[in-house]
Amino acid sequence: MRTCYATELSRNDIGKTAVLAGWVDSARDHGGVIFVDLRDKSGIVQLVCDPADSKEAHEAASALRSEFAIIAEGKVRARGEGLTNERLKTGEIEVIVDRLTIANKSATPPFEIGDPKVSEETRLKYRYLDLRNPKLQENFRLRSRVSHAMRVSLQEQGFTEIETPILTRPTPEGARDYLAPSRVHQGEFYALPQSPQLFKQLLMVAGFDRYYQIARCFRDEDLRADRQPEFTQVDVEASFCDENEIMGAAEKLLKAAFDAADRDIAIPFERMSYADATEKYGSDKPDLRYGLELVDVIDLFANTGLKVFAEIAKDAKRNRVKALKVENGDRLTRKEIDYLTDFVAKFGAKGLAWIKLKEGALQGPIVKFLSESEQKAIADRLKAKDGDLVFFGAGGKKTVLDYMGRLRQEIARLLKLADPKELRFAWVTDFPMFERGEDGALKALHHPFTKPRDLNEGDPEEIKSIAYDIVLNGCELGGGSIRIHDEALQREVFKLLNISEGEQIAKFGFLLEALRFGAPPHGGFAIGLDRLIMLMSGAESIRDVIAFPKTQRAQCLMSGAPATAEEAQLNELGLRVRKPTK
Repeated sequence: MRTCYATELSRNDIGKTAVLAGWVDSARDHGGVIFVDLRDKSGIVQLVCDPADSKEAHEAASALRSEFAIIAEGKVRARGEGLTNERLKTGEIEVIVDRLTIANKSATPPFEIGDPKVSEETRLKYRYLDLRNPKLQENFRLRSRVSHAMRVSLQEQGFTEIETPILTRPTPEGARDYLAPSRVHQGEFYALPQSPQLFKQLLMVAGFDRYYQIARCFRDEDLRADRQPEFTQVDVEASFCDENEIMGAAEKLLKAAFDAADRDIAIPFERMSYADATEKYGSDKPDLRYGLELVDVIDLFANTGLKVFAEIAKDAKRNRVKALKVENGDRLTRKEIDYLTDFVAKFGAKGLAWIKLKEGALQGPIVKFLSESEQKAIADRLKAKDGDLVFFGAGGKKTVLDYMGRLRQEIARLLKLADPKELRFAWVTDFPMFERGEDGALKALHHPFTKPRDLNEGDPEEIKSIAYDIVLNGCELGGGSIRIHDEALQREVFKLLNISEGEQIAKFGFLLEALRFGAPPHGGFAIGLDRLIMLMSGAESIRDVIAFPKTQRAQCLMSGAPATAEEAQLNELGLRVRKPTK
């Protein structure tokens, strides 16, 4: 129906006949001549419907309204002198229409395509219209290019694409499962996979050596801007390898992905341990585009007159006193300092002490409690100079590192310290194998199939795992680990997690059995494709890079999902819906 797309036309085509197809972006009647902006997937070109050229085309154009689907045939000509539209790729030319066909009329759209003032709720309800937005369409073309480049990269690295089941059984991976009832086995349920973790390990036992999949995953968890109940990850696993080989494969993969997005990145990436990341930046996904490192100063307050700090300093293992220096801190007003104090209070801070260095002397609410030697030691430790502002966080290790890390990010936001064009990648390695939940029970920090570096440590929380995360500009792109390939070691880890033998057999019997048959050393990683495209495209929400996303209440406003099931369907499944008890 067409000979080319809109933006394929240029001055080189002047005098040629073109057939175009698309939607009416706008139509304007200028003294009997109707100008139509035709929009297709490539962009916009101006059509001219002049009765002097074609009465039929002009008559058809007089009926056009926004979002009509049309087909237009005509000759390309240069625009008149001074009429070039610099905003359009086709701004130097226009098409004089000889024949115009209305392929389909459109009802009045509920909003103008691309209008930034339209509520997201309305956009999602009419998602098929929202997706006509050129900005969103470019997001999906980018996603397609990146996905293709990643497939090519992995194929070149010797990986084989293999699909794994969507209907599987529940496994403990940190979030609630979505369940699907079985009609044949009433009372039993499939679980939609949170990841292909166990299956890709079994593919290594099967001898495929190198596997990948662009996999759909499902997690029933609280949503936010960068989460969806169903999402896509690039899933990779390899045999007879160590973590350096795995990280190298991931770097090549990301290099190919960013090349496809016309963004150049350097490999290999920087590496830092989990301990260094959390102690220096208060986060296991640090943004490295700016400094603002946290500095340990707990030893400087061992005998201080600041009693709260002195008490905290008695237990340097469980507690922290961290200092964060802001160079030229006068950029922060007293109102902003008060705001930051309230900000960290949301995350457990009982206050936010601060000092300033002015004319060689320290100033601030806590200075009167500090001896001259303590003041000098603080200034020396932080290499502070006139104009610098220093914040202090004191208390339990986990709480202090968390809120000081958030403080660091918030200061960077207020002072616009991060260059939005800069890409700073890093690997965070040597994660703790275990952590304690709010109930005090030990749980796997990543998942229970991660290989520990050594299980002979006395305190389980001190055991390190061979796990690694990829971080970009303060966002976790993905991560992975070397897996446990020895049945006895896997059982030891299950035992530490208080998973009984019966539960081991019931949930993981097929994996434990497989590990007995010459399972090779193996490991892998997964990269969140949606989050990656969101960062590449500069989208504000992950919903702008997923064609038909859910809301933060896990609803599809367009289709009405989730919805009630008919009684006949429930009967077939042997199910009955009960109203939740209050």
